[in-house]
Amino acid sequence: MIPRVTSGPNGLSGDEALRLAAERAASTGTRNLPEFTDLPIPGDTANLREGPQLHPQCLALLPLVGVWRGEGEIVYPTIDGPYRFGQQVVICHDGRPFLRYESRAWLLDDSGKVIRPAARETGFWRPQADDTIELLAAHGTGIIELYYGQPRSQTSWELATDAVVRSSSAKEVTGAHRLYGVVEGGDLAYVEQRAMVGQPMQPHVSTLLHRVVG
Repeated sequence: MIPRVTSGPNGLSGDEALRLAAERAASTGTRNLPEFTDLPIPGDTANLREGPQLHPQCLALLPLVGVWRGEGEIVYPTIDGPYRFGQQVVICHDGRPFLRYESRAWLLDDSGKVIRPAARETGFWRPQADDTIELLAAHGTGIIELYYGQPRSQTSWELATDAVVRSSSAKEVTGAHRLYGVVEGGDLAYVEQRAMVGQPMQPHVSTLLHRVVG
C-alpha cells in the first residue's frame, strides 16, 4: 500500500503532536551517527540536539534530519513483484547549507526475513534561497539523477528529475518524481514514480519509515 502524503495538516492536535514527539525522543533523542573521533573537522550529525547548528538555508528541510528505518514495496510492469523491502535513510549535516543523504535497502520475503541487499544511493539535498530544492542522487547501479523541487508545506517536499545520466552498463532511466512527507505519528513517508526501460512514468516505490535517530 502506498502511504498517503498530503500537503496539509496531519490531523493531530498540537498537544497530541508534542506528546508523540516527546515519546519518540525518549528513545531516539540520545542517538547519533557513529564517527571517527580523530577526524580533524566536525563530523556529520543526524541529531539536531548535537553537533553544529543547522544552516539557516536548510530550515525548510529540518524535519527530514535524522535516521529513518522501515519497510516499503516495489512495483513495476517489468518485474514480477510487488516486492517487499526494508530501508534505512540517513539525512544529516555538518553546518553548511546542504544535507547529506544516504539510502540502503534490502529485499524481504513474505515473512520479513532478509533475502539480500538491494538498492543503494547517496547524494545531497541543496536548498536554495528562493525555496528551490536541488537533490543530487547517485545510484550504485550506475545512474546519477538531478532533481529540482520545492516544499509543498512545512512537512512535505516534491521533486522531479531535470537530468538523468547513466553509465554504459546501466539500465535506461528517463525520469523520476518523488514526494516525501512527515505523516501522522511523525513517520516519514516516501513515494516515487519512475519512467524507465521503455515504460511511461508510473508508481515504482512506496515506503513508510520510522525515526531511529534524532
